[in-house]
Amino acid sequence: MNESGVEVCKVTVMSMGFCSHLFVIVTGVRHVSGIEIYTAKEVEAVNGTNVKLKCTFSSTQPLSAKSVTVSWNFRSINSATDESVFYYHEAPYPPQTGRFKDRAVWSGDIMRRDVSITLHDVPPTFNGTYICQVRNPPDVHGSNGEIILKVVKKATISEIGILAAAVGGACGVILILLGIFVAVKYYRRKHMSTDIEMRPREHVWKDPTVW
Repeated sequence: MNESGVEVCKVTVMSMGFCSHLFVIVTGVRHVSGIEIYTAKEVEAVNGTNVKLKCTFSSTQPLSAKSVTVSWNFRSINSATDESVFYYHEAPYPPQTGRFKDRAVWSGDIMRRDVSITLHDVPPTFNGTYICQVRNPPDVHGSNGEIILKVVKKATISEIGILAAAVGGACGVILILLGIFVAVKYYRRKHMSTDIEMRPREHVWKDPTVW
């Protein structure tokens, strides 16, 4: 900028200081997109089994292994505080202490927008809400994903087993009824054929004079 231009700028700043301040505010505004996270509302797992907590996200910003940060936290049913479950930034960082040590493992793929984890050998103490938080600057705003995990005892007969037994029983009854129908029909035909063979032939009179 030339000397006259600088002088004009100085005069403008001195005489219209409020405009300078307003200019800073306007140029400082930056549009920030909200990151969106997708999870199931509720997941059920049998005591002592492994369960995958699936969490995916969408972001308007470019993805890279270095830009995305993932945090998984846990809130038990009778507690208002959160407990760290898993952390990811450039590499997975499983918990080294607490109830989730050697139980929480990384099951996601950042470049596929998948930040899922898997819990191994879940006990009843894992009942509660799991919070999935993803940040991909400048995508740092948006709601977190929450999954309610319910750990249930092993059932003697599963719902699938009951359904299979019901379907199998219905098919069995149908086959039995069909077999009875075929047997009865076959017996009736055989009985009618026997009656026809045993019936004496009627004597036909023939005129002896007719050759």
